[in-house]
Amino acid sequence: MSRMPAGVRSAFEAELNRARSTTDIDQMWRALERAHILSQEWAWPHTRAHWEMLRLALRCRDRREVVGQVLRLAFGGFASATGRAPLGNTGRTDVGAFTPMPIPEDLMAILSAGAATPRL
Repeated sequence: MSRMPAGVRSAFEAELNRARSTTDIDQMWRALERAHILSQEWAWPHTRAHWEMLRLALRCRDRREVVGQVLRLAFGGFASATGRAPLGNTGRTDVGAFTPMPIPEDLMAILSAGAATPRL
């Protein structure tokens, strides 16, 4: 398993920081979804993204999202480690856990510049 490239890690951490620094719940979710998309190739960052999503779901008292994030926490890192994480997936429970989604262009550019090779 390879390490997350520095440029991807920087963007991932920036999204996590953006989620922590805003007071708008929708912006928090959006930043965490973007962090999730960036992290899917790497087990530990992918797990961290789901951990932050679980924390926000608890804060929002969203029972459905909490249950979904607990399940994703249990299996997300394994999916990354085995190359089975559905790339582009936002990581939220309103999207199937195994549903690939288009990767936003700006995030694709970060992944490509970081020498990550997303499985398309």
